[in-house]
Amino acid sequence: MTAPRPVRLALPSKGRLADATLDFLARSGLRVEKANPRQYIARIPALPELEVLFQRAGDIVVGVRQGSVDFGITGLDVVEEKRGPGDAVLVLHDALGFGHCRLTLAVPEAWDEVHTLADLQRETAALGRPLRVATKFPHLSARFLERHGIPHVLIHAEGTLEIAPTIGYADAIVDLVTTGQTLRDNRLRALDDGVILESQAVLIANRNALQQRAAALDIARRLLEYIEAHLRAQEHFLVIANVRGESAAAVAERMAAQPHIGGLQGPTISPVYPRDGGQWFSVSIVVARRDLNAAIAELRAIGGSGVIVTPALYIFEEEPPRIQALLRALGR
Repeated sequence: MTAPRPVRLALPSKGRLADATLDFLARSGLRVEKANPRQYIARIPALPELEVLFQRAGDIVVGVRQGSVDFGITGLDVVEEKRGPGDAVLVLHDALGFGHCRLTLAVPEAWDEVHTLADLQRETAALGRPLRVATKFPHLSARFLERHGIPHVLIHAEGTLEIAPTIGYADAIVDLVTTGQTLRDNRLRALDDGVILESQAVLIANRNALQQRAAALDIARRLLEYIEAHLRAQEHFLVIANVRGESAAAVAERMAAQPHIGGLQGPTISPVYPRDGGQWFSVSIVVARRDLNAAIAELRAIGGSGVIVTPALYIFEEEPPRIQALLRALGR
């Protein structure tokens, strides 16, 4: 009997997204090891049963859709462009926090009266023919232009799009924009309401693999556990302080009366044995990054000192909400 193939995760093979993906996985406790830089197969020591492949961003989506790979990390833009009909591609995590960009409709700066889609409709009518739009995203572009009632002809292009209006084979472009500098350098302007999709890196999976292979579902759980623990920790600090008080219960009561030092489920409080006498307690709490300054002020207000703040590497929950959402999506 032929042994089942290993569970597979596809990652981007080159470019900024590839580097950012490897960095993100390493910070999530999922460091990727590649024996040879030229190899297209690697492993993750934390998940030894998982085989890692490197592919082009668009091919990752196709591979997940067809089932040749079980998981992939790529941009939401190519997922929405290439996922195809049906529900074979399941987005497990839609906000990994890197690879941010916008799929945007842009026109020449010379069209100085065209700043919105309504302006573009009028300009297209004045042309007396459909708008010629160069893009690498024909499906998303067509849906957007049709939804806004703009007659168009799409010109599928694989090379540099920004030059298309200058050399005359397109009137406008739909392309990914990060800072907008490349558009400005080529005398193009994004429409004020021309954003088709806000994109970033996402984790996707093949639905059938999760439904039919217990090993794939187990990997999905563990990937989400590591990723969620890392992302949650990025927004929090571990804060430790010594607080004077007559008892641990009294310190806990004073902390509970403050809005920012309650911890996740509550503070951890233990006795301190000071050399100079007195009653002190060490308190440990997890504090949201946005609340850090307020939390330190509240600790001082209740008699705290020696405050230590350290980054949290991971915060594991009982079961992350995204795992619960995954199980609901699979009808479990």
